[in-house]
Amino acid sequence: MAQLGAKARAKLPDSAFAYVDPSGRRRLPINDEAHVRNALARFDRVDFEDDEARARARTRLLRAAKRYGIVPVGFIDGQLRPQRNLPTGRVALLFADVEDSTGLLTDLGDRFPKLLSELRRLLRTATKDAGGHEVDARADEYFAAFADPAAALRAAIAMQRAIAGHAWPDGRSVRLRIGVHAGRPTRNATGYVGIAVNTVARICDAGHGGQVIVSGAVRDGIDAVDGVRLSSLGRHRLRGIPDEHELFQAAAQGLQRRFPPPRTATGPLAARLPHGGPPSG
Repeated sequence: MAQLGAKARAKLPDSAFAYVDPSGRRRLPINDEAHVRNALARFDRVDFEDDEARARARTRLLRAAKRYGIVPVGFIDGQLRPQRNLPTGRVALLFADVEDSTGLLTDLGDRFPKLLSELRRLLRTATKDAGGHEVDARADEYFAAFADPAAALRAAIAMQRAIAGHAWPDGRSVRLRIGVHAGRPTRNATGYVGIAVNTVARICDAGHGGQVIVSGAVRDGIDAVDGVRLSSLGRHRLRGIPDEHELFQAAAQGLQRRFPPPRTATGPLAARLPHGGPPSG
């Protein structure tokens, strides 16, 4: 395929690209048949800021394919079954979200999508480097799966280090809370369902920005991870989860070590929260 030079690219309107990211960078040119075919092949290598942006780019790309008489059977099949390589059986699940994302959105306004896109890039890199698989990314939440619980823990540590060492807009501090749990979730068309999924989300809810909390199931599933120490936070009731879980904080070089107690139904905030649930955001 002929390369699209900088001058020729500059002359094209935004409509000649399937995706324009929050910083204004134009991606996936669809100005002719050859570039449409290339965009179909490269679509899954692009980091979109959210699912809506991905869906819009996909629609524009498919319309361009139709215009040039391209029948993208393989592309459509891959998009309909994006989770086909996720691990099965006993799986380590990692769930993360941004502490006070609403405050960041309020302060940054239209600059927030760019921050979110950069954050996802860091999380995806850590997941891939640890041999994991992204399950879902929406708003400020990120969900990944690993065949090995030690790999999930390594990814969580790498995520916190990358975020702490990154230069964020206006010198802002981005603080991610991460939960890691192991179980046997059920695969479905879009990812996983089951009590293990609910549990890892609640473990994440229990944490604080900059913290990595893992369940006893993860601790029991690993021998050791170099440079990481797991300290017991005691047994806790998680909102909506029937059984108590012993929780552990991961300590490693470059990570904050001191945090308030977990935000659980048995924690100090429970008396002030409706139904013992953690605050959102």
